[in-house]
Amino acid sequence: MPFLDWVNKNQAKDTSRQVPYHLLKREQIYGDAASAVDNLVIQGDNLLALKALIPLYAGRVDCIYIDPPYNTRSAFSHYDDRLEHSQWLSMMYPRLVLLRELLAEDGSIWVSIDDNEGHYLKVLMDEVFGRHNFNTTFIWQKVDSPNDNKVPITPDHEFVLCYERNKDQADFRKKSDSSLLEAYGQTDDQGRLYRDRLLKKNGKNSLRSDRPTMYYPLEAPDGTEVYPIHDDGREARWSHSYVGVMKAKDDGRLIWKKREKAGGTAWVPYIREFAPESPDRPHPTILLDTKTSRQAKIHQRDLLTDVDPFDTVKPEQLIQRVLDIATQPGDLVLDSFLGSGTTAAVAHKMDRRYIGIELGRHASTHCIPRLQSVIAGEQGGISEAIEWQGGGGFTFCTLGDAAFDEDGRINPDVRFATLAAYVWHIETGTPGIQAFDSPLVGIHEGTAYFLLYNGILGDRRPAGGNVLTHDVLAALREFHSHTGPVVVYGEVSRIGPTRLAAANITFKQIPYDVKAR
Repeated sequence: MPFLDWVNKNQAKDTSRQVPYHLLKREQIYGDAASAVDNLVIQGDNLLALKALIPLYAGRVDCIYIDPPYNTRSAFSHYDDRLEHSQWLSMMYPRLVLLRELLAEDGSIWVSIDDNEGHYLKVLMDEVFGRHNFNTTFIWQKVDSPNDNKVPITPDHEFVLCYERNKDQADFRKKSDSSLLEAYGQTDDQGRLYRDRLLKKNGKNSLRSDRPTMYYPLEAPDGTEVYPIHDDGREARWSHSYVGVMKAKDDGRLIWKKREKAGGTAWVPYIREFAPESPDRPHPTILLDTKTSRQAKIHQRDLLTDVDPFDTVKPEQLIQRVLDIATQPGDLVLDSFLGSGTTAAVAHKMDRRYIGIELGRHASTHCIPRLQSVIAGEQGGISEAIEWQGGGGFTFCTLGDAAFDEDGRINPDVRFATLAAYVWHIETGTPGIQAFDSPLVGIHEGTAYFLLYNGILGDRRPAGGNVLTHDVLAALREFHSHTGPVVVYGEVSRIGPTRLAAANITFKQIPYDVKAR
């Protein structure tokens, strides 16, 4: 598989590993407090914020949608969208790596882009997510009115690249389409809509030579044998196997009808098909019905009357289409280039949990007011179509200090649950979804992990509960009488290495062994 190369690529590849862990500070809750727990809006550098999310959310995000700067060399009021090409690639690479870590095994990532970097982004994502995990490229019509510019060609579309975390594991859903019921024009005595379809195959690959096993006789109601024959005399084939036809016969769905043929009438077999309870069809990859940039800007101006609108805002209908395909209610959606808050607003209205990350003060000036309007029941965007009535809540967070200083010491503001989640993730590679309210961090693949920190045992003396002594070890055994391997993190151990080995215990010192991982 080909790879992109650019100036400072090796540095970009190291960035995701070297970026420090920062703390998230919960600043304020908006709306319903219970709902706000699951919905986060984070103000800060998205590279730092993504790394901060790793211990608690690695492998838990069901769908990622991002609309990164397009590197168009145009001036935008909220972004510097004029990054030199290699800088743009170096900006995107580590963020895509961290996004991959956050994505669930059956999740998907969707990225909006245009021609300026779209083809380079495709190759970059092939490298990060695996070319075999590429699903498709959607084409979104962003302009719906004639352009009166003087240039002979003006692009009226953008792209959305879609990748799965693991090929064919994402539970994508088809598009509901009640108009499909129009094809079922008859009703049986039980009130079921149905249609009868000719059993003989027509069109492409419809000859006996195409599928010899699908050429066989069927017994008509008068006892005669009927073969699939085209009107021009060529031997055709049936659309169903013999077993399939017999199954349809047993179900009462093999229907014989007399039809006029040359020289008289003949029996013609049909298969009866009943209308689906929930008619749907595949989503098209050319999106002509998801509103445009112009309509999205009008909606944004209606909501945010006191601030300058984003020039590159996406319509809610576009994000709705993504979430319709890739998620269901309760799933977790992430947007690390939140902009004016469109993804969070749509996820909120569609009963999805969400995390949005936005740099700079417009996280406060744009995203928060927009979501407050959503909670209040604003009727723009997709609200009317999905009968949105308001409600819910979200939590506004900022990035705090780094969890570790340059010498590896732990920031005193780091609480037990935060460090426990970090320890759990670096040891197991899995997200920490447990409560983290006791010294037993968890058990993974037969190994128990304990953490002595912040006086979790109730003894805050320097030589007390954060130090592994025989008494502390006995206390840990009371939490869980684990018989397999044990790993204990603490400030220091007063038990010798020989006795620890005999007890199948590995001691790791805070902060050095934590930082070393």
